[in-house]
Amino acid sequence: MWWNLILYTTAALFLAMTLAALWNFQWMRRLPILTGSAGVSPASVTGSAGISPASDAGSASVSPAAIRCSVVIAGRNEASRIEQTIRCLLAQRGVAIQLIVVDDRSTDQTPAILRQLAAEDARLKVIRVDALPDGWLGKCHACHVGASTATGDWILFTDADCWLKPDVILRALLVAQREQVAHVTLAPGTVAVTLGAKAWHLMFLISLANWFSGVNRDRPKAHLGIGAFNLVRADAYRQCGGYQALRLTVVDDIKLGLLLRRAGHRTRGFLGAQDVECHWGATVADMVRIMEKNYFAVLDYRLGLALAGSLFTLVILGILTAGLVGQTTAGLIAALSPLTLILPAAILARRIGWNWTSAILAPFMLPVFLYALLNSIYATLRHGGIRWRDTFYPLATLRAGNVQ
Repeated sequence: MWWNLILYTTAALFLAMTLAALWNFQWMRRLPILTGSAGVSPASVTGSAGISPASDAGSASVSPAAIRCSVVIAGRNEASRIEQTIRCLLAQRGVAIQLIVVDDRSTDQTPAILRQLAAEDARLKVIRVDALPDGWLGKCHACHVGASTATGDWILFTDADCWLKPDVILRALLVAQREQVAHVTLAPGTVAVTLGAKAWHLMFLISLANWFSGVNRDRPKAHLGIGAFNLVRADAYRQCGGYQALRLTVVDDIKLGLLLRRAGHRTRGFLGAQDVECHWGATVADMVRIMEKNYFAVLDYRLGLALAGSLFTLVILGILTAGLVGQTTAGLIAALSPLTLILPAAILARRIGWNWTSAILAPFMLPVFLYALLNSIYATLRHGGIRWRDTFYPLATLRAGNVQ
């Protein structure tokens, strides 16, 4: 009797996860598209798909064309991708762009490529960092240096491997203006070459559904930030402390959203899909490797919490396996219950322009996520810290300087 209760409870857990994701999807949408001056009225976060510069501006608003946006990129050894990234940014329409690329101690051809591009377009400013000061992570220091020289009304932090559609900054600014928020962030699409990588990405987005829902509904304490596209009003960035406060924070993108929320500013989050396309994580193995430094950091290096979560997940996976082997009605219901996650995964796949078939593998990413977390914990503890951008940072230093 007790075993059947455990099996049905496990099934109910996955059903609840699925229903929660579907409910939160109401506030998890693509960035509204532009319409012409005679187009439809601006869309709400959960409403229709269009946004009109003319109707959105209003008599009390400022046209985005008059807004200066400083784009900050912290790059290290990005010779294979940096040129396309910069050309996509310089091609942005409807916004005055200042592009600041901070070359963070690159040893490949990145500096030469940046010099050539800067000679072609005066909007590009290149800053070289030759030495990392004590008490800083390399990326956080580079972002701080870039933001310190920014003169724009808004600052966009993006990555050197992210390619933006030509109107995406304009659309984000229109949303910020309409919603009267100080921060807009987009979850990037990925150039995944395998079904497994797409399934990973879909499950990752499902895990963020509550975060998106929270910020888009202005829930107290809800926050979100994604490094591929963190657009923040310059005065709000400086008010919350910016990267000076984040100097030893690995998940700096998320914590920037936290700082802004604590300072009383609001955020809007959207699915980036093809609007913000990230060129990393083409396979599941890539994602596990990339997340090695991140997953333990997301939990603020709290070992007890990380192990408790891992143990709980292991127990759930064990129950599912036992239910499948037992071949009872309750066991099969429990074993098959994770497949309900295919539905929200398929909805997300459609929203970001992928074939729904990639959603079939989404539930099977759960043990892979667990492995990625355990790998992050093990690697960080084994090495006594993390290695990022060819620099080692001790765990004690990361814990002491982390924003919680």
